[in-house]
Amino acid sequence: MDCGDAISLLHQEHLIYAITVPLSASIILANLLIIAGITCNRRLHNTPNYFFLSLLVADLCTGVALPFIPLMGLNRQLSFGSCLLAHVFPNFLFLAFLLNLVMVHYERYVCIAEPLRYSNLWMHRRFPLALLLAWAPPLLYASLPAFGWNNWGSPDWSSCCARGQTSTLSSNCTVNITACCSYRRVFPNAFIYLEVYGLVLPAILSIAAMTGRVLWITRGQMKSICRLHRSVERGQASDREQRLNMRYARCVVAVSLTFLACWVPYLIYMHVCIAFLISDAKWNSNTLIVLSCTGIGSMAVVPLVLGLANRQYTEPAHKLRRKLRDRLRQKMRAAGESAVKENANENIEY
Repeated sequence: MDCGDAISLLHQEHLIYAITVPLSASIILANLLIIAGITCNRRLHNTPNYFFLSLLVADLCTGVALPFIPLMGLNRQLSFGSCLLAHVFPNFLFLAFLLNLVMVHYERYVCIAEPLRYSNLWMHRRFPLALLLAWAPPLLYASLPAFGWNNWGSPDWSSCCARGQTSTLSSNCTVNITACCSYRRVFPNAFIYLEVYGLVLPAILSIAAMTGRVLWITRGQMKSICRLHRSVERGQASDREQRLNMRYARCVVAVSLTFLACWVPYLIYMHVCIAFLISDAKWNSNTLIVLSCTGIGSMAVVPLVLGLANRQYTEPAHKLRRKLRDRLRQKMRAAGESAVKENANENIEY
């Protein structure tokens, strides 16, 4: 690794931090806000909200690890243990976040699609087991490279230190190729394909299918309500029916925009990475780095959209904001009254 490579690597790291650190801070603060709203409201202490709380914890951890996930695509000088930790732990947090998201969507889907079976749902009766299933399989799969499913022992890994072996310039790159840490050394191609097309993509498609099914059921229920209104109003469309149609239209638009804004960038990033993997291209494009940061960050925003849309979760924050606003107004009013009294006293003295 010569000076040019070192400068290029440093520039890419700065670009990743510049994009991910503000996004990571926003995700962490928003998750803490919603978690505080759930924990402070005793009415929300039930099994469905516990599932959502687990999702928020996973999203919080993903927000913490967000600056390190795009770094997995860079070739760096790390030891074997540090390289495994830098790749396995963020991958575990990502998979745990995705599985928790699927569990939350499934629980809410059953609540709407099959309300009679909802109270006897196995997730409610065996909550610890469901919580274990949301965290243990991602940990097990993400740890497979640490148990030997990796390319660390492959003899042909000189991309990181190729120039350092033939150059006498001072650099941190050594001749020992085991010091070169790359995602290709930690994750074999079969591991990546299995994760993308066997775990991640089916999870996203299942979330989209459950969301579409819920919208379809809601549409059918709304049509039934509209027919009931028309029978009462003697065939004329009432204002309430128009409001229901408008509310449903806004809901469809909101869900569609959320999917486009949160999932489409990640899907694009995922398939671009697979294309780079197939073509055996190097991770040296700033465009690919920006795409990875925005794709992963946009996906981590999904639980925040679900949480901030629920007024019960944000009620403590709104109460705190109103108290601070009232205190500020009282102080300003008291300061204004004191200023008026001082002016009146000065006029009396004159």
